[in-house]
Amino acid sequence: MKIKLQQVIDAIEEADDNWTGFYDSQTGETVWLGDTLLTGESYEELEELIETSDNRFYRFPTKFDIHEYSIMEDFVDDLPVGAIRNELMNAIRGRGAFRRFKDGIYYHGIEQQWYDYQADVYKRIAIRWCRDEGLEYEE
Repeated sequence: MKIKLQQVIDAIEEADDNWTGFYDSQTGETVWLGDTLLTGESYEELEELIETSDNRFYRFPTKFDIHEYSIMEDFVDDLPVGAIRNELMNAIRGRGAFRRFKDGIYYHGIEQQWYDYQADVYKRIAIRWCRDEGLEYEE
């Protein structure tokens, strides 16, 4: 069974501190382990199933695997030299960097450029994850 690349990308986009996403290679579904479950099974049942099922569940990249801040930094580094790049370089330093960055891209009208860049990076992460896990994927 091939996994749809968009399924991996969706899991990457939804990654946060409260949920861990897994690809169930038997059903082709995404299952989430967190404070509450999106499946009919209890947390303990699902956790045990994931731990005891060899080569069935594959943990999707977590928020910590994705490094959103590094993606933001790389985006700014790729901007043409000039005032916008300089302003965003300063904006992403220190506490509140994500908020200032979002404000800056909206102010300068480059939010679509950012979203396109981020989507491309997520796609590359998804492809690399599939290859690392030995999973075939389809676009």
